[in-house]
Amino acid sequence: MSTPLLSVQTLTRRFGGLVAVNAVTLDLRRGEVHAVIGTNGAGKSTLINMLSGEIEASEGRIALEGVDITARAQSRRARDGVGRSYQRTTIFPEFTVHENCRLAAQAATPRPWALWQSAQACAASNAAAGEALRAAGLEAEAHRIAGTLSHGAKRQLEVAMCLATRPRVLLLDEPLAGMGAEESERMLALLTRLKASHAILLVEHDMDAVFRIADRITVMVNGSVIATGEPAAIRNDPGVREAYLGDDHGEGH
Repeated sequence: MSTPLLSVQTLTRRFGGLVAVNAVTLDLRRGEVHAVIGTNGAGKSTLINMLSGEIEASEGRIALEGVDITARAQSRRARDGVGRSYQRTTIFPEFTVHENCRLAAQAATPRPWALWQSAQACAASNAAAGEALRAAGLEAEAHRIAGTLSHGAKRQLEVAMCLATRPRVLLLDEPLAGMGAEESERMLALLTRLKASHAILLVEHDMDAVFRIADRITVMVNGSVIATGEPAAIRNDPGVREAYLGDDHGEGH
């Protein structure tokens, strides 16, 4: 088994007397999609916010390739190779698809000393944007105004913007939300391509998609992990079926 890119040990977050995430431990490895599932309020979004650095952990440790990053700010984690997408669309709708990616790349590697150079002419950020659009399958849409894209293409653009920062770890928060069947298939194909070179954490409510694409699944209930394992083991875990999945995802379905 490969060495984890991102390792999480007993990560906990308290909001006053509420324990939103309770001693979660998991590893993210290159070549794997690690899905985190659970009902609303299970702690999934709080977990992903702690991993990205948006909120501080109350306890526990986060390590990137063995280096403790628990106290690092979100901007530093992004530069170190931890990228994320959000539940809600966060594109700049009035800009082109390429410009959205270029801005993401520029934010990841600011060049405050280059006062004489137009940001739009920055070769490095333009190259990163082009690579990200090719990886996300949006190269043909580069000059379109982002706000005119379909919902599915906007979600692809969000992933492309994340890729423009050249991350090693991808934290994806419900990337299939609101998609139709054809758009979902495109996103799943994209994630399959990306996992070869990235460690991916996927928070998603579409259980059919999760069981198709995930290599490992962690199940959370009320902030705690109740099971982690390969999809077949999770599908047939009696505790998971009782707490979350129901019989529709049991053996034989």
